[in-house]
Amino acid sequence: MATSALSLKNIDAYYGDSHVLTDVSFELGEARMLGLLGRNGAGKSTCMSVTMGLLAPRRGEVVVFGDKVTGLSPEMVAAQGVALVPQGRRIFKSLTVRENLMVAARKPDAGSKHAPWIAETVFAMFPRLAERHKQIAAHLSGGEQQMLAIGRALMGNPRVLLMDEPSEGLAPQIVAEVMATIRKLKESGLSIVLVEQNPRLVFDVADDIVILNTGRVAVVSTPAQLDKDGVDLTQHLGVF
Repeated sequence: MATSALSLKNIDAYYGDSHVLTDVSFELGEARMLGLLGRNGAGKSTCMSVTMGLLAPRRGEVVVFGDKVTGLSPEMVAAQGVALVPQGRRIFKSLTVRENLMVAARKPDAGSKHAPWIAETVFAMFPRLAERHKQIAAHLSGGEQQMLAIGRALMGNPRVLLMDEPSEGLAPQIVAEVMATIRKLKESGLSIVLVEQNPRLVFDVADDIVILNTGRVAVVSTPAQLDKDGVDLTQHLGVF
């Protein structure tokens, strides 16, 4: 039986009185990439917040490699091996590139299947960050800041990586570089949830697809099966 790296089970979540996720369930398989799609306001980022412990669900549970993490603090969820590359990057702009990485450094779990991430391995993946390791992060370009956000998440040596809109606001050439990095991370065996509004980016790299529509799971499939079934995605995603 395939191992589930991450499961969201029957999640109901609210912002105040607004019911933003309704009975949301999906699973990320170990060493697989799940593309989480939906229009603006569909609930994608809320799923990431619930997973990371930033928003407590009213109902349901979050499970990481068999361990229930629902209700844990973000720090404790991170200790279970989950890392988030947040929407908008949210790097520490007053710190240098290297300081941003070291702040997030965490030793891998004993028996980890992945080679440990340290500053030097992040710099090997992102040579431009190596060149700018002493530079204040606020002075980086948008693409470099996104690379730093990814590198910072990797410094936590996660088993599950959540990526929330990594292509947002980037030039096409930089988007291609970021997606090439994501592909390498997938090939390394990392379990990844990729949240995107651009379905073309996701269909090209994801193993599995979940589409949210107004806070509910509307589609669970694979890119090949969606194409085979001729699913009309415009009703869920709009024009693309």
